[in-house]
Amino acid sequence: MLGIQLPDRRIMRGEPVFVIAEAGVNHNGDLGMAKELVDVAVEAGADAVKFQSFRADNIILRNAPKAQYHIETTGADGHQSWYALLMTQELDRTMHEKLIAHCRDRGIMFLSTPYDEESVDLLQDLDIPLYKVASTDANNLPFLEYIARKGRPMILSTAMSELEEVRCSVDAIRKAGVDELVVLQCTGSYPAPPDQANLKAMLTLGEACSVAVGYSDHVSGFNAAIAAVALGACVYEKHFTLDRTLPGPDHRISLEPNELKALVAVIRKTESMLGDGIKRVMPCEEENRLKLRKYITARAHIAAGEKFSPENLTTKRTGGVGFEPKHFTHLMHYKAAKPIQADQVITDDLIERRSK
Repeated sequence: MLGIQLPDRRIMRGEPVFVIAEAGVNHNGDLGMAKELVDVAVEAGADAVKFQSFRADNIILRNAPKAQYHIETTGADGHQSWYALLMTQELDRTMHEKLIAHCRDRGIMFLSTPYDEESVDLLQDLDIPLYKVASTDANNLPFLEYIARKGRPMILSTAMSELEEVRCSVDAIRKAGVDELVVLQCTGSYPAPPDQANLKAMLTLGEACSVAVGYSDHVSGFNAAIAAVALGACVYEKHFTLDRTLPGPDHRISLEPNELKALVAVIRKTESMLGDGIKRVMPCEEENRLKLRKYITARAHIAAGEKFSPENLTTKRTGGVGFEPKHFTHLMHYKAAKPIQADQVITDDLIERRSK
């Protein structure tokens, strides 16, 4: 099985796309905002809402420099260090418990990405259904193995990774005991340039690693989502916020509530348009099939006993009456049983069956 089997749903090719609304750290450390984000995800129709679980002391040096996009959104290191910023975005155990309870009440799956072993243990203790691993740990084999040994399904993002790195990570996860795995293509830039989304890499990952695949989207707009779904993503993830103008590192690349709702609707419409792959006449085509297709008619007057030929038969629209064109050549073996007028539809009673 390529994908994930949860008690109440399957995450794999052929199933509805599993849409993760990525709240991340867009709660700014405020439980009330975090609950509002849950409500927005519910109203948008997402399958899960995801936060981030970490202890700043466990994941970063106090003097580690900010990434450029962090400087652009939260100021330079001299204004506020990256460590200090992360301290404001931590969720403690009580906040986790209250968010999980709120998600349960609202009927949406709670997920959170752990960034350190302490947070993995917390999420395991809180009985989360699966682990979503961030791209920043896509090459962190000891950490991936630590998570995998918990025995729960995993979703792995792979921004900033080479194919061989992803292969190694997938192998490590499987050797540590997890076979239920989805790997996401992602571009680690905020926002990501559309021409660097590299969506076809999703297919490469699926083939090279024998995994179900999906897409974590940092590209502005809806185009990447539509393309990812069309290419077979079984998981799709996108950041969202209450307000893009709020202070914080990720608000600027995030969808606002009305945009998230519109995006989920676009995904559902796209997957419905893909259909089941069986080529057949669709219900909406039935009338047009009869009225727009052509059937065999007389090109000119045909005398009784005259042999049918390309000179006296043709095809025209008849409203669905008569022989389909596939019988045209076969009719050349027969003669007219009675006089036939030009433009008359050729029907069975007009054919002399004994003629050869």
